Amino acid sequence: MKDGKKKAYFITIEGPEGAGKSSCADILTRHLEARGYPVICTREPGGTPLAEKLREVVKSKPDQDEVIHPETELLLMEAARAQHVREKISPALDSGISVICDRFTDSTCAYQGGGRNMDMGTIEFLNDFATGGCVPDFTLLLDLPPETGFERVVRRRSADADNDRFEAEALDFHRKVRSAFLALAEKYPQRFRVIDASQTLDNVVEQVEKVANELIF
Repeated sequence: MKDGKKKAYFITIEGPEGAGKSSCADILTRHLEARGYPVICTREPGGTPLAEKLREVVKSKPDQDEVIHPETELLLMEAARAQHVREKISPALDSGISVICDRFTDSTCAYQGGGRNMDMGTIEFLNDFATGGCVPDFTLLLDLPPETGFERVVRRRSADADNDRFEAEALDFHRKVRSAFLALAEKYPQRFRVIDASQTLDNVVEQVEKVANELIF
């Protein structure tokens, strides 16, 4: 990546609830901009008006006690991703603009595959279909125990957080999600960099910037 030929990078930030992904995305965006890289910061599910509407549907508890089944959840995630990639991510990369994305396909593998115990082969097929082959150049995994993450979630809890279906899941679900993320990092060591997100914010910032400097500059 340091050969000077690549104009734009696709960087994803992954991790469990409360890991600090949004803060990390902001830090990394400023770090790249300070070095002359045009960059946009986006998120999943979401990133476009239509995808944001799908985000609201998939993350919120449905009315009248209706259940959102795992298959429905997965397909909503992939629909939002298909729109996001084609409307925002790919056009930016094609224009020489780097993209930093808060969650991407690895979150689907971790949450729907690890947390929901859905077939990983099906998820990988749908990820490929939705992305059209768009793969991150590298991925930062902010890792921490779910107990620590939820302590942070409670501290920053907003009025809308009580309606978040994923934050409402039991700790066992989030332990499975964490294990799935770490398994992905082990499976794809060239793409992943794991950062201990239980550290102080200053230490996390230092690690994020160090990784960016090693992989890009």
